[in-house]
Amino acid sequence: MQTYEFDTTVNDGVIQIPDEYKNKIGFRIKVMIMNDEPIAEDYNSLFPPVADTTTWKFDREEANGR
Repeated sequence: MQTYEFDTTVNDGVIQIPDEYKNKIGFRIKVMIMNDEPIAEDYNSLFPPVADTTTWKFDREEANGR
């Protein structure tokens, strides 16, 4: 597998391949995306709570008891 590295922008989900590489690549390629921009998403929306633990009572001694 031959590897080529270049910087480009994504326009409407399409990655533009520079002209100097277009004749060097075949039909099937492997793509690895490394984004330089920080993630601006709300992490709480990515990982919603599985259970509501606000009403749970935790007892350290009971939890550590063997």
